[in-house]
Amino acid sequence: MTEKTYHHGDLQTALVRAGRAILAREGLAALSLRACAREAGVSHAAPQHHFHNLAELQSAIAASGFDDFVEALETGASAAASPREALIAMGQAYVRFSGRYPALYRMMFGVEAPNVKTDGLMQAMDRAWMQLHDAVSAMTGRTETAASDAMLVWSVVHGHAMLEAAHCIPGSVDTRSQLVHALNALTDGLTGGKR
Repeated sequence: MTEKTYHHGDLQTALVRAGRAILAREGLAALSLRACAREAGVSHAAPQHHFHNLAELQSAIAASGFDDFVEALETGASAAASPREALIAMGQAYVRFSGRYPALYRMMFGVEAPNVKTDGLMQAMDRAWMQLHDAVSAMTGRTETAASDAMLVWSVVHGHAMLEAAHCIPGSVDTRSQLVHALNALTDGLTGGKR
């Protein structure tokens, strides 16, 4: 294999992409600096120019996941006719994202691997939090309780996603309709039933 030539800055992105491909294909156990170097087509020592260890690479992968997560939720909510419908659509997009990228999702939330909380990861996590915070505030019209209201919504949707991922929901339960039911109940509670 010949080593690929990268311009400044491209190698870091290539390694993150390589890590995400390995995660999707083989799971977290297969992820290593060497495996990412091999996947990206560079020497095994090349990742050390950007990542001191695997945990730093995992943080960069998680940050890229949060960027895509925010975009997926924005896309999900983009056609909504009201802030309430937008929040429900975001909840549905959240669960779809977790199901589409299960290993990445678990890494993002530190379920399988604790992340080094780099500045890039913290900023990506903050963007995801503010997206939810602002959507809840837009729906309720209250800024003073937006943080606690957003935590309630997040807890329910994240819990639903984790139960689905763990295959803990009985097969007789229609998970899609139950998610919509839970989101309707939540939004009704937060808005006093106003639709």
